[in-house]
Amino acid sequence: MLIRRPPDLSSAEITEERHYLNRREFLAGLAAAGVMLTAGEREALARMVPRGGDDDKLTPYESVTTYNNYYEFGTDKGDPAEEAKNFRIRPWKVRVEGEVAKPADYDFDDLVKPYKQEERVYRHRCVEAWSMVIPWLGFPLRDFVTRMQPTSRAKFIEFTTLLDPAQMPGQRSRLLPWPYVEALRIDEALNPLALLVTGLYGKPLPNQNGAPLRLVVPWKYGFKGGKSIVRIRFLETQPRTTWNEAVPDEYGFYANVNPDVDHPRWSQARERRLGELFKRKTLPFNGYADQVASLYAGMDLRKNY
Repeated sequence: MLIRRPPDLSSAEITEERHYLNRREFLAGLAAAGVMLTAGEREALARMVPRGGDDDKLTPYESVTTYNNYYEFGTDKGDPAEEAKNFRIRPWKVRVEGEVAKPADYDFDDLVKPYKQEERVYRHRCVEAWSMVIPWLGFPLRDFVTRMQPTSRAKFIEFTTLLDPAQMPGQRSRLLPWPYVEALRIDEALNPLALLVTGLYGKPLPNQNGAPLRLVVPWKYGFKGGKSIVRIRFLETQPRTTWNEAVPDEYGFYANVNPDVDHPRWSQARERRLGELFKRKTLPFNGYADQVASLYAGMDLRKNY
């Protein structure tokens, strides 16, 4: 994933002004991608949406919503769009617990209401070396963390996906230890690039993309972004994470994009943008080294993969 403008950094710190999309160009891009917006949705998207360069063409909405990794609904890329059609996302509760001052079961709509939702452009990566450019709608994770008032003992934050095999056919298999769990260090969660996401392309998040609430951590591989979150725990010790538990020699806790470290079964030095024929060079931290490398100062990023 690749965010193009953290909320607290100026455009000059990220990219040249000439690379910015203006409102009309962006909305025209949505139309070209086949996205029909209501008047309200167009107004919501009328905020300036910057991008980092001329090669950051938005991935068509149809591709974003039909080519997904969401193993709760199947292992083929097209399974989630088909199997999640009737997935029920209302009512939806999110339990917050652990080392926080405000533990509770929150109704989803009440949970997200305090935050001003801003959409931004991201490059969405995953370990198969394909990527997308998606305009997500969401809010900084750090705003949520601050609101929950973690205690001084909170060192990690864990995100758990819904466990419901009746609705999620992939959970009837033993492919992974369900429910799906991911986690961040607290300092990672407080980085302005990390988001809680509720929509894309100006619309509510489709079921197959992790509705109603998912995590986006743009300097890490895509599997780090837990979907359909029902529990958020603040913990003193590092929790288990699903892929690290299932295949520890292939997937580490951190999942930072490091093109110098090959996956045991493929190279990670180059990536392919969805819809493109040729691969491009993979950038360390997915291009966000200036914003996040300091989080890992002194760490061996080959060992802590």
